[in-house]
Amino acid sequence: MSELTYPWHTSYWQHLIAYVAQQRIPQALLIESVAGLGKQQLALHFAQYLTCLDKQENSYCGHCVSCKLFVAGTHPDFIQIQPAEPGKAIGVDVIRQLMVKLVLKPQYSTYRVIIITPAEQMNINSANAFLKCLEEPPERTVFLLLTECSQSLPATIRSRCQKMLVQPPDRDTAVLWLQEHGVADRRIAIVLLRLTQGAPIKALNYAEENILEQRSDCFDEWQKIVLGKECPVQLAEKWHKLPAKQLIQWLISWTEDIIKCHFQVENSLLLNEDVEKNLRTLSKQLVLHRLFDFYDLLLKDTYRINRQLNKQLLFEELLISWSQATIK
Repeated sequence: MSELTYPWHTSYWQHLIAYVAQQRIPQALLIESVAGLGKQQLALHFAQYLTCLDKQENSYCGHCVSCKLFVAGTHPDFIQIQPAEPGKAIGVDVIRQLMVKLVLKPQYSTYRVIIITPAEQMNINSANAFLKCLEEPPERTVFLLLTECSQSLPATIRSRCQKMLVQPPDRDTAVLWLQEHGVADRRIAIVLLRLTQGAPIKALNYAEENILEQRSDCFDEWQKIVLGKECPVQLAEKWHKLPAKQLIQWLISWTEDIIKCHFQVENSLLLNEDVEKNLRTLSKQLVLHRLFDFYDLLLKDTYRINRQLNKQLLFEELLISWSQATIK
């Protein structure tokens, strides 16, 4: 195997291959991290390692029949389950079809590996059906559950899994990786990492998609609401066409920083240090209890955003609440 895709995976990889060396391979492993740390790639590496017929000390061989089938995407002992569309649930029928396949023994002499991602997208029925797989584990079968929020999984499933929490790398490692991949400006790299909870892959995607420019435009428009220079309803009509979940997270981080500025915290504790002057100015113009009301509404909308079909009405409610936070 060539070097791991991402340098921050090294310690986690050593932990995974130790399972095999010590013959303590978990029946089910729950791998959790924020988006943008490459847990999918880590799980795929481990799946190929488990199915490899000629394992090396720290890697799969890459040349055996099993490895070739894995790379081709036709390995009979590897199954990946995910929603049919992003954001959709993993239905019970998919899990039932899996259970039918698991009745048969693995075709090769190593392990059968099932990756479920994102695991929290299993609905109640599919999660209950999957629980039966864990209660009556098939022969030589390993389940890898990938998630950004393990608390969204039923406790009955979590309790039957060993857990691996993949943490963001230290800032210098992340910045160096971004610079090696085209984000030359260290200051911009740090801003991107702050926006993505330290996740380098997501930060790189942000750089390639000019997300910083879009964020700057949204911040300017958001400021104009409390200055009376922008109409909440008109801005909501524009904003509902943007990625709603991302926009809500920006609003939450800006609001949290304004609250911090109200209590005069130091700049290093701000998530949006690049707009610190604007945030401190806003903190002097807003009524704190109204700001907390707006913040509460934002937190509710992190749950509503995936369920409410009319995003424009949601943003209208948010921006009207925001416009009422000023000192009058």
